Amino acid sequence: MAILASFLVFLLFVQGGQSMLFSLPGNENEKTMIVNALGRKWEFTFTTLVTFGGAFFASFPLFYATSFGGAYWVWTVILFCFIIQAVSYEYRSKTGNIFGKKTFDIFLLINGSLGPFLLGVAVGTFFTGSMFSLGEMNQVTWLSPWRGLEALAGIRNLSLGFAVLFLSRVNGLLFIINTVDNDSLRQRSFRRTFVNSSLFLVFFLYFIVALLLSDGFSYDQAGTITAEKFKYFHNLTGMPLILILFILGVAAVLAGTGLTIIRKSIKGIWYTGPGTILAVFALFMLAGFNQTSFYPSVSDLQSSLTIENASSSFFTLKAMMYVSFSVPFIFAYIWYAWNALTSKKITEEEMSGSGHKY
Repeated sequence: MAILASFLVFLLFVQGGQSMLFSLPGNENEKTMIVNALGRKWEFTFTTLVTFGGAFFASFPLFYATSFGGAYWVWTVILFCFIIQAVSYEYRSKTGNIFGKKTFDIFLLINGSLGPFLLGVAVGTFFTGSMFSLGEMNQVTWLSPWRGLEALAGIRNLSLGFAVLFLSRVNGLLFIINTVDNDSLRQRSFRRTFVNSSLFLVFFLYFIVALLLSDGFSYDQAGTITAEKFKYFHNLTGMPLILILFILGVAAVLAGTGLTIIRKSIKGIWYTGPGTILAVFALFMLAGFNQTSFYPSVSDLQSSLTIENASSSFFTLKAMMYVSFSVPFIFAYIWYAWNALTSKKITEEEMSGSGHKY
């Protein structure tokens, strides 16, 4: 689940690029170039999101029932954001589009801005907790009428939401710089990288500092949940490998943005991409490993979900373990498809041609 989540956050560069459709391009042709550069990758993000949800259902059905069934408004809005993205890429340039390109561009803007932000807020509840309780036969009772939207009232949730949003914008800018062969658009993207990376660092550092200083929720061998001061700091220092991965991830993100801003390199995405994956992977390890509740309940502490009490049956987990052996083949396919779709950079000449365009 942590691997899927980390790749999903990286692939949100598509959403990050979409969030700047009305502010980054200088003219309609540049906008078309951006849409087509991102359009060649949007299905990777969409597929990873669907796989993430499906894998959560198979691996941790109690979490799926609790969060997707209880906090359904926040997940419904997220899913709606991705539905209008799929519709937009399909029909934006279709003959007979009665709504006009601008309507679908607005849909892409909504998906690009609201999607990453709400995903970050939802993941924030893995650390801050949600308002639910479990009854007999694990019947879920959600104790807030806002059905998940109450997470927007938490400062730490908001900070992670904005951190994910601005990270997706940074990765989106670096992807555009790498794949679109247009000098004016690249120069504009270089300048925007500094602003968005600065905002990302502000929100990310606030979230990390607040996380390491906050209380967490641990459980013992009997499954009893208790609050523990500086739990996530203890997790980070108690798992040296995760600490190393986290430091390497953050360093790679900083290196990629630094190369882009200072040296005007077009290869920054090859640093921030792996860096994003490593940092997000480490955060998910902090949320669930080392006897930690990965989905705490702030209403009924003993209803909090852990890897042990929320996972599927042994048979299901064993079957999924065998399925997981196919992951290298999936990575190989993604690598092949990625290279095939980016073997040629987007140019103005291509956009003025008669080939397929989004």
